[in-house]
Amino acid sequence: MPETKFPTEVVSLPSKGHYYSKDDPLSSGEIEIKYMTAKEEDILTSQNLIRRGVVIDKLLEALVVDEKVNLNTMLIGDKNAVMIASRILGYGKSYDFEIDCPACAEHNKDSVDLTTFPDKKINFSKHDKGQNEFNFKLPSTKVELIFKILTQKDERDIDEELKAMKKITKGSGIDPEVTTRMKKIILAVDGERSRAKVNKFIDEQFLSRDSLEFRKYLQTITPDVDMTYNFECSLCTYIEEMTVPMTVQFLWPAARV
Repeated sequence: MPETKFPTEVVSLPSKGHYYSKDDPLSSGEIEIKYMTAKEEDILTSQNLIRRGVVIDKLLEALVVDEKVNLNTMLIGDKNAVMIASRILGYGKSYDFEIDCPACAEHNKDSVDLTTFPDKKINFSKHDKGQNEFNFKLPSTKVELIFKILTQKDERDIDEELKAMKKITKGSGIDPEVTTRMKKIILAVDGERSRAKVNKFIDEQFLSRDSLEFRKYLQTITPDVDMTYNFECSLCTYIEEMTVPMTVQFLWPAARV
């Protein structure tokens, strides 16, 4: 019996491939994925993968056609684009979800067309192609930072570190997510790449006003899909631009058998 060839689609990446090294297949700015089948639904419902927090990673590994693509190097914004494309190919463009009103806490049901969300506008001409390293001078302290945009592997490492630290910080009630994330993003402080120096700076010297300005700048150069939409509460008519929540129903909306 001949092997069945499933239909595929080419997905354009928000990064345009600009921040990947030239020998990385993702530097083409595109990635080919196949349509989801019942086999991929087995991945989505695997309790073992869900508990380990790798169910989405395993799904994307199964959907990407080019075996040379290393998803560990994929930028988070590009991963979001592939997830959205996979969802559209698997279950259609309409996404129904639930969200609480930030004003009155009313539980709302909403729906969006996933094909209407554009990529964030990034001026790639300001940055060297093939480089995932950037410079930023903090406005208050004038400290020079070298930093990078997070990849899938970085996000997984952050999640594992946070889980490990929960046992230590449980009594204090402090969630160290911000500093843990910064320690992955920032590569050097005033030219010094010593992890001890970088970590000490983040823990003891990184002023909140500088941290805010740095995060604002980071957003301006980070490729992603703009998933904001105009939310209007069904009860109090509160209106605000909000981000579409990507819940468990995002990639697995169908009723279970």
